[in-house]
Amino acid sequence: MKEKKPSLEQNKKVVMGNDEFYEQDSQCIGDTSSNRQKKDTNIILILADDLGYSDLGCYGSEILTPNLDRLATGGIRFTPMRSCARCCPSRASLLTGLYPYQPGIGHMVEDLGYPSYRGYLKNNCVTIAEALKAGNYCTFMSGKWNIGGRYPLLHPESWHASTKGFPTPIDRGFDEFFGTLEGAGSYFNPYTLMWNKTFIQPQGDDFYYTDAISENAVRMIDTCASDNKPFFLYVAYTVPHWPLHAFPEDIGHYEGKYYKGWDVNSYGATWTSQRHGHSQ
Repeated sequence: MKEKKPSLEQNKKVVMGNDEFYEQDSQCIGDTSSNRQKKDTNIILILADDLGYSDLGCYGSEILTPNLDRLATGGIRFTPMRSCARCCPSRASLLTGLYPYQPGIGHMVEDLGYPSYRGYLKNNCVTIAEALKAGNYCTFMSGKWNIGGRYPLLHPESWHASTKGFPTPIDRGFDEFFGTLEGAGSYFNPYTLMWNKTFIQPQGDDFYYTDAISENAVRMIDTCASDNKPFFLYVAYTVPHWPLHAFPEDIGHYEGKYYKGWDVNSYGATWTSQRHGHSQ
């Protein structure tokens, strides 16, 4: 028997979490009541991959991240966000509001045969995209999915996107999707790259996945601007997940800074002390 997706209200009842958060959640996500404000808020949710918070300039890093620092200043930092130790479970929690084992991603994306460890988002949950789409939002995703089953690199004949056990973003509430289904790969030639439900190849000799994610995210916003509808955009970068591909000029900027270790670099003891809450 085909599983039926629960309503947003049912999804909230399953979640065991902060009551205040979910009270706010009901007021702004998927709320189609007449009490909702006429002008809905556009939402851009940005997720980096395996990034330590101290690697951002806005949290005291020696790494230059001016654009992210500016976003942190003018946006909302998810400082109470608790990761689930690994990439896939954290994504499952972020998009559903559930503990990761509840929608079926208690470990990674391998199907281990147990309900909590199927390796893909099951139909017993509602994603934020599905909830917002019901509230008349445009829903977009650009970047890494990695919560829809395993896609072996050397066996593309085994890739069965949008079939049972292999849901794509389009299957889970997103109107448009550009990105990869798998969890890691080349930044210059990523595999499982998709446009909506079609596998595609990177275009151009200067293709760089991080830039492509950003460019498509901007394009998606532009397509919704004329519709007079609010939008939800989920931007999920693979950076800085291995293999840590970067342009030579970016690598060169930090040449030699870590020869003595990450905690003793060319910024010296002053930075190290400030990082631990002391100044010299």
